[in-house]
Amino acid sequence: MMRTLATGVVAALVTSGAALAQTPVVYTWTGLGTNVPGSSKCPTYKMNIEVTVTGKAVKGIFQQEGRDQRHFETTLDKNGKIKTAAMAGGGGMMDVIGEVNDSGGKIKLDGYCKFEGPLTKKQ
Repeated sequence: MMRTLATGVVAALVTSGAALAQTPVVYTWTGLGTNVPGSSKCPTYKMNIEVTVTGKAVKGIFQQEGRDQRHFETTLDKNGKIKTAAMAGGGGMMDVIGEVNDSGGKIKLDGYCKFEGPLTKKQ
């Protein structure tokens, strides 16, 4: 009986340790866009970006003020970098490029406008 209880406690500790290692970390950025060729309104567009990292899995949401929320999913490479594409409004695509680390990181959405800046770890 004691051995079974001890085994259960050890299994619970190992399981909870694995869960702690996979705790999601959330990063955010809010700012204005910069122009790309053919666009002049980007500095008036405000974007909110939230990036959630769980282990190596990355899920992001972004929303330009007054527009629909969009998302992307990817994985971190061995250097903590991400690179993927996400659907934007009107069928266009946004390149998603970034990096996350213990202190934050950086993010860039590049498509109809550029939105980029430092990621801040959400408390």
